[in-house]
Amino acid sequence: MAVDFAEAAKWYRKAAEQNLAQAQSNLGVSYEKGQGVMQDSAEAVKWYRMAAEQNYAPAQFNLAVSYDNGRGVAQDEVEAAKWYGKAADQNDADAQYNLGNCYYGGQGVTKDYAEAAKWFRKAAEQNYASAQYNLGTAYANGQGVAMDLVVAHKWWLLAAAQGNENAKRNLPHLENDMNREQIAEGQKLAREFKPRKIPESGASVSH
Repeated sequence: MAVDFAEAAKWYRKAAEQNLAQAQSNLGVSYEKGQGVMQDSAEAVKWYRMAAEQNYAPAQFNLAVSYDNGRGVAQDEVEAAKWYGKAADQNDADAQYNLGNCYYGGQGVTKDYAEAAKWFRKAAEQNYASAQYNLGTAYANGQGVAMDLVVAHKWWLLAAAQGNENAKRNLPHLENDMNREQIAEGQKLAREFKPRKIPESGASVSH
């Protein structure tokens, strides 16, 4: 069947008007991307909000991104952090990573390295490469967690294996500060890592 964005948007709207959260979120994406409807960021935010208020995590994430970027709504770091938090509480790895960055940089929340590391860990355990790199950095620098080069090495190895350029670039520098036994232990921890599987509630389409 050929892709028909206009037809998809028509049916999303019919379901959205019956208050189906996933359809509201998908209609928001249609407006954000101009797929089957005229591109309209403000209209996208309207539909994201309807779904987000029904506790639909992908819409909460997309609404947070809208506030983060000032797309379709006035830029507001506090609102962005609030909605990232709601999606993060539902195990949305993108939201957990972004919420970690909010706490790390003090964007919309009080700067808190321990809280940042907590959220980076939750996303890292779902095999989210950028969160693995950031968590490794926290361990390398002792920010929000006790400094531990072996654990830092583990997380950077995992991130590098997924193509994270920062991890690939910085691993040799970290290994220069480690002995052979520490490096072997970091490699062992990385081999033993098992990603945490989270049941999917839907996809957050707009990052």
